[in-house]
Amino acid sequence: MSSTVHSDAVSKPARTRNIPAEIARSWLLVPATRPEIFDEAADSRADAVVLDIEDAVDPKKKDAARADVIAWLRNGGKAWVRINDVHSDFWADDVAGLRNIPNLLGVMLAKTENAEQVKETYHRLDGKTRVLALVESALGIEEANNIARAEGAFRLAFGSGDFRRDTGMAADREAMAYPRAKLVVASRVGNLPGPIDGPTVGTNHPILREQSAITVSMGMTGKLCLAIDQTTIINEVISPTPTDVAWATDFMNDFEARGGVIRDGSDLPRLGRAEKIMKLAVAYGVQPAV
Repeated sequence: MSSTVHSDAVSKPARTRNIPAEIARSWLLVPATRPEIFDEAADSRADAVVLDIEDAVDPKKKDAARADVIAWLRNGGKAWVRINDVHSDFWADDVAGLRNIPNLLGVMLAKTENAEQVKETYHRLDGKTRVLALVESALGIEEANNIARAEGAFRLAFGSGDFRRDTGMAADREAMAYPRAKLVVASRVGNLPGPIDGPTVGTNHPILREQSAITVSMGMTGKLCLAIDQTTIINEVISPTPTDVAWATDFMNDFEARGGVIRDGSDLPRLGRAEKIMKLAVAYGVQPAV
């Protein structure tokens, strides 16, 4: 890669992200071979930016792409990085190159299939960097409970495209219900934040909105995305609605007005739901409906 492009890639630090990664909704995958758009991605409405040096990069370009990612991070850019899987020829160089790099928010480990892969990645980095386990195979799904409890595991994500290739399953809601539910249950077992759903391919926004609603209905709390213009829709659909926030506000006001007294068995579940909605509403900036 030319020095001119490399200079452009590190010209401007990214803006500070305000949404904690634990509740980040839109996870924007950015090909590491396009350093000229790193700043644009960082300035977008994506809750989290993931610079991709795995599937998005030809094997012959891995070293150059990794170098551009590291240079951008060193210059003030902040992002996650999707690294190659542990069985690849590139994983060791990825973790060695990213070790102790400033502004690295965490790594997304491709094709995670067992807890040991997460643990080893975590320790090879520095024992502090968060590891987001991308589960993309039948074996990974069946090992999800152990992966979620692995040392260093931060959150689970669903590599739906590779999973379908591995299993031959269709992309429709019914076929994907089991792996999605498995990741949701595993996240709860491992006391992790809700898992991140796979991406929607294509530019049809009504389909993206529909599939993001499925993400929410399955109990997942984030979604991978492949284009900047997908982030706004994902953020909107995964956030509490203004109506939800209005209900939570009214419930909390009433609960506090009666001194926080539990009246019956339905109060505690409703209190938990209201508190969760209010927390997310504050984080996402959602105002109650009037």
